Amino acid sequence: MSAVAETPASSGGQPKVTKINEAVIRLAGNSQDGIQAIGGFLARLAGRSEQEVMTFMTIPSTISGGPSIFQVRIGSGEVLTAGDEADMLLAFYQHSYEGHINSLKLGGIVLYDSDHVTPKPEWQENYRHVGVPISSLTVEAIGGTGRDKGKNIYVLGLLAKIYDLEVAKLKKLITERFGGKDASVLNNANACFDAGYNHSLENLLKSYQFYAAQNKVGTQVVMNGNEAIAYGLLAAGVRFGAGYPITPWSDIMELLRKELPKYGGTFVQCEDEIASVSMAIGASWGGRVAVTGSSGPGISLKTEAIGWASMAEMPLVVIDVQRGGPSTGMPTNIEQSDLNIATFGGHGDSPRVVIAPSSVEDCFYTAIEAVNIARKFSTPVILLTDQGIATRIEAFPEPKLQEICQDLTPDLSPVPDHKPYDLAAPGGVTRHLAPGTRVASGKYPVVTGLEHDELGHPTGSPKLHVNMTAKRRNKLRTLANEIPLPTTYGPNEGHVLLVGWGSTQGPLREAVDKARSLGEPISALHLKYINPLPNGLEKIFRGFHRIFVVELNDEGLYGYGQLGAVLRARYADPRIQGITKVDGLTWKVKEILDRVRAQAQPPTA
Repeated sequence: MSAVAETPASSGGQPKVTKINEAVIRLAGNSQDGIQAIGGFLARLAGRSEQEVMTFMTIPSTISGGPSIFQVRIGSGEVLTAGDEADMLLAFYQHSYEGHINSLKLGGIVLYDSDHVTPKPEWQENYRHVGVPISSLTVEAIGGTGRDKGKNIYVLGLLAKIYDLEVAKLKKLITERFGGKDASVLNNANACFDAGYNHSLENLLKSYQFYAAQNKVGTQVVMNGNEAIAYGLLAAGVRFGAGYPITPWSDIMELLRKELPKYGGTFVQCEDEIASVSMAIGASWGGRVAVTGSSGPGISLKTEAIGWASMAEMPLVVIDVQRGGPSTGMPTNIEQSDLNIATFGGHGDSPRVVIAPSSVEDCFYTAIEAVNIARKFSTPVILLTDQGIATRIEAFPEPKLQEICQDLTPDLSPVPDHKPYDLAAPGGVTRHLAPGTRVASGKYPVVTGLEHDELGHPTGSPKLHVNMTAKRRNKLRTLANEIPLPTTYGPNEGHVLLVGWGSTQGPLREAVDKARSLGEPISALHLKYINPLPNGLEKIFRGFHRIFVVELNDEGLYGYGQLGAVLRARYADPRIQGITKVDGLTWKVKEILDRVRAQAQPPTA
């Protein structure tokens, strides 16, 4: 919480007001306490107030529930991460208090439910403790039956008072959330909020007020990464999807199932993962780019069919929302350990495109790009996101939908002739005609997973297999010539270059900002295109003494991590080393810098 200016307390004994640029608030309790709802309200309010926001959450993987947190960082300026340390910890229970006190910066505020938490004397010197009997005051506001369901909204009222949040906008958000339910639900929610807002905070010493947003961008939308991918697919013109439920992909599936029919589309929940990818391939063959998705275990089951799509050169978008693995692993924790299966997971030579969005906003636009690449190059595209982005809430400028939205209705105009696997096509790039398109020559192609000639007829010809394998490979080489070379964050030369992909972008950039403010020559490079890699990366690497690939996966047998191994194989550069972890949590800026300083020694004269 970066305090800038203070005004004295009023004569009525109210806390003095401190102006701040940002605040990091960690909410800790159990999964059934509605912690995610509080964080969601705060994040959406920030978005509607033209502020920057980023969130982080953990939820238990068991059906019975358990300890859970939601951290939200709200700022008047740029926000790149959910924050290393919290300015305020809200603790519902003793385990919430004891388990998360270390996440609070020294001098930070512990706002706790005094009905369930007993502060420890040894911690009261380092942190300001503010006790409120949240549970009993919620009962007093709406009655005993609503205690557990209402205390989160009571806390929202407390936070609105502490941070001088816009009550009218919060009340509108509450109405949007509960307005469709029985009137008593909305009435109780408003009663809880008002009770929390009106609670005396004289023991707080200070209240806070955000400075006005520094970079006003006009209308913003607020959503998480899964929502952004789903809406991006809709904008791209996708009108068919098929899937099977699995955490954390299921939110995309549910949103598409609800929204696709509004645009004349269909989403089918299939009996298993194999059926879902096969059905999506069939829909793509039918003339539209279709989508399927899953997380690691489901991607394993889809790999044979993805290989079929590579051989048949079918456009297909596959969403992989990564989670901790292998097997069932840690289904509600973040990990970036599916890169290998996304890139290489198929028998034979089955090239596919792999791209990884870096933020919630990027999820929206990358989903559109995935559809366009799949369609142009008639190839499977795996959109590799992760649990961190999937559940993270961010605000970003409202997309210009009239300029972005696409209509992919098949063109059935007659053609004189057609070879879907034409070996003479420039760059190996060909596209299928939608079934029903009249071919004047009368030579209609077929589609098969067997090796084939230019019309798709099965063949055992060694020469054709060599040529068709090269065609499928060269399409990706053609794509590599088209994708842009990423720009370096920071100077183009220095001692250390941090390379990342996916959700690590924000922590890497904040790490660079902090390091350079201390005079450390560190820059960062973020890769969106994993397979194929953009051409020219080696030119960027030449400007640095050490290259560290920062990933959320295991270091592997040779200490590089998965992207690190890909880059070492591609460039044979011993300067490329790995900085990895698999604790199921996002990178903290401090963690990155500590690891870099431990592994990178200044160059010798």
